[in-house]
Amino acid sequence: MILPSASLLSWLLGLAAAAAYAVPALAASRLQAAGARNALWAAWVLHAGVLAWGMLGATPRFGFAPALSITAWLVLTVYAVERQWFPQLQARWALAALGAAAVLLALVFPGKPLHVSASAWLPLHLALGVASYGLLAAAVVHALLMARAERRIRLAVDTHSGMPLLTLERLTFRFITAGFVLLTATLLAGMLFTEVLYGRAWRWDHKAVFSVLSWLTLAALLLGRSRFGWRGRSAGRLLYAGAALLLLAYVGSRFVLEVVLGRSA
Repeated sequence: MILPSASLLSWLLGLAAAAAYAVPALAASRLQAAGARNALWAAWVLHAGVLAWGMLGATPRFGFAPALSITAWLVLTVYAVERQWFPQLQARWALAALGAAAVLLALVFPGKPLHVSASAWLPLHLALGVASYGLLAAAVVHALLMARAERRIRLAVDTHSGMPLLTLERLTFRFITAGFVLLTATLLAGMLFTEVLYGRAWRWDHKAVFSVLSWLTLAALLLGRSRFGWRGRSAGRLLYAGAALLLLAYVGSRFVLEVVLGRSA
């Protein structure tokens, strides 16, 4: 099996972004806050350049690894915005490691070239889907921070989160709600306009099944939150399950096709 190769410029930008991400990820304890922040900002900008070139360059590509890369970049964007209000939010090293891994993975597996005959609406459909990935990934990060804060509270240890527990919970469900709305729009567009987007009728393939299962799981979570006040571990488990199902929907199916089976479709 011969894997597709990213362009030289993509490799240069990607390696520079991964190196910038590695600074706060590997030297978190020895680096001052300003230095780590500057390195993360530089990596974020370079990462954006990699994504822009991959989608808008001479040969636009998309696949499971670029989808993960965009998701990681969106999560880092959310983190950068939240740091303006909560300077003590501690997730820099983990998110930097995530960004570096996502960039390098997208260089090795840049995805398949997008057909020039594809519908002009296809990029919007892909953008909606990836945005729902990003928002739900941000919700998962907040849920993990919330779970860590709860454990530290039970152990009577200072959380060092810089964000009150109730604020974390509120933000988590706001991201879930926004991601659910975008996922709903993505599914409706896929079901109603499949022939326009992909030139074929709607079919219940693995991507569709996992996407609908994710939608049902998240709908149950939001309904349970609204009607029964679900929170804590029970809500977290449903969020993780819904996010995992959504990850399997596109990223999982594309990984099997592109890497395991060596096919583009």
